[in-house]
Amino acid sequence: MFPGAFLIATLTLTLSVAANPVVVRDSPVTLQVAKRFNFTGISNLLQKDQARAKGLRQLAQAKLNGKLREDAVISVPVTNQAVDYVANVGVGSPATTYSLLIDTGSSNTWVGAGKAYVRTSASQQTNDRVSVTYGSGDFSGNEFTDTVSLGNGLTIQRQSIGVATRSDGFDGVDGILGIGPVDLTVGTLTPDTRSTIPTVTDNLFSQGVITQNLVAVSFQPTTSLSSTNGELTFGGTDSSKFTGSITFAPITRTSPASEFWGIDQSVRYGSNTNILSTTAGIVDTGTTLTLIASDALRRYQSATGAVADRNTGLLRLTTAQFNNLQSLFFTIAGTTFEFTANAQIWPRALNSAIGGTSNNVYLIVGDLGTNSGEGLDFIDGMTFLERFYSVFDTGNRRVGLATTSFTRATTN
Repeated sequence: MFPGAFLIATLTLTLSVAANPVVVRDSPVTLQVAKRFNFTGISNLLQKDQARAKGLRQLAQAKLNGKLREDAVISVPVTNQAVDYVANVGVGSPATTYSLLIDTGSSNTWVGAGKAYVRTSASQQTNDRVSVTYGSGDFSGNEFTDTVSLGNGLTIQRQSIGVATRSDGFDGVDGILGIGPVDLTVGTLTPDTRSTIPTVTDNLFSQGVITQNLVAVSFQPTTSLSSTNGELTFGGTDSSKFTGSITFAPITRTSPASEFWGIDQSVRYGSNTNILSTTAGIVDTGTTLTLIASDALRRYQSATGAVADRNTGLLRLTTAQFNNLQSLFFTIAGTTFEFTANAQIWPRALNSAIGGTSNNVYLIVGDLGTNSGEGLDFIDGMTFLERFYSVFDTGNRRVGLATTSFTRATTN
């Protein structure tokens, strides 16, 4: 563990509550993203991400076993999130603004971890209780339906909202805006355990606010403490944020990755060093690092000459070793994406924030915590998505990736 290194990246949405009925939009709606680092707490990036990965695997396995409530008990310490994307979301009419974590690895939307839920004339309590367990926290409470405003006229009527009566692991935020696959909501309601809960993206589409059931994400690497450096787009893609064409990969058929935004990929180091043969994993905004199976990480460590750093939990290189670091190549749906040497490292200007020293280089490729062959053998997290444009396409059950002007940036 390391002191003074609680990092929060804030995704800020400018909100407005529409006074008139929302019209169908012929083009997607783009929302600005701001990233902010807040060095006020204690966390370990790798431990947090491994806890999340364990929680996702156990949740999916419990769902597949049909024993969600009995099996999905995550025996890991509760920790606050280390690096988050947060949206300011309006709930109610008139709206109260809540700060909600953006999460592609879960699908329930809920409030009440921080700011209390405010009932309005649009608020309707259902007969169900709701609860979700995450890798690094959990909540339980009551289900309501309410008006939800995401800004720029993105207003959803009768959106299911969990209102927490108890939550752990969410200090500094009010809840979660879940934009994962809708099937992840099965088993989260009681007594309606078999019911799904449409996500905000689902309802934006079904209510005619957007014309495609998808959300696209544009992030950028940065070393500054505050920067408006990305976008979240509902209903389409923003061609100014990517280069070339988007490669779409179907949701993998391999379980448990298939329960999430799961794809198949292989990973190579340099020209011919195999790191991870074609296997299933997930693309996830809620994971900070880029995680690969333990046996794959050993091959990567051997190829790079990196050593484990006790202070940060990450792999460490000397400057000389970094100068010889080769690219990783991720092959997805027939397209090879180059993950450069610079993309593989933590921003050196922020080394002290994670307990590191200025003269070392720390790798953001980390240990998933299980060997390959488990059905979820990698997580392409935030550090990966800062280099590639991503599309989470519910309507076509696929994930899209494209290069950007930051794919080969030397920001870090």
